[in-house]
Amino acid sequence: MAAKILMVLSASIVFTLGVFHLIYTFWGPNLTPRDPALQISMSQISPVITNETTMWRCWVGFNASHSMGLILFGLVFGFLALAHGQLLFQSPFLLVVGLAMLGGYVVLCKVYWFSAPLTGVGISLACYVASIAVSRA
Repeated sequence: MAAKILMVLSASIVFTLGVFHLIYTFWGPNLTPRDPALQISMSQISPVITNETTMWRCWVGFNASHSMGLILFGLVFGFLALAHGQLLFQSPFLLVVGLAMLGGYVVLCKVYWFSAPLTGVGISLACYVASIAVSRA
């Protein structure tokens, strides 16, 4: 039971980060540049790969899809822990995939982002690893 609780906690943290990130993507100024001229410039310039979009639309889309990935991770691993705990904790594949995702997010947080998501994902990763350890004990 403790392993399931730790896994659900881990998934819930990631899910919550994803929901807040999605809200910040579409509402409010949190993910807009401090310099309004930069947003205007991003709205007028296309990436090299295509003229069908702008850098600003890419920015919004990347943030939204990133949020959706976090939400999906939280929902899937939370559901598996609650409804199919035995399958989850006995599947090396699922456990490694989850570990790789959270580990990857920790690296991204450390290298590219800032302390708040690093703290959240770090706690999520610690709960995830602890859930696996408890399930093996």
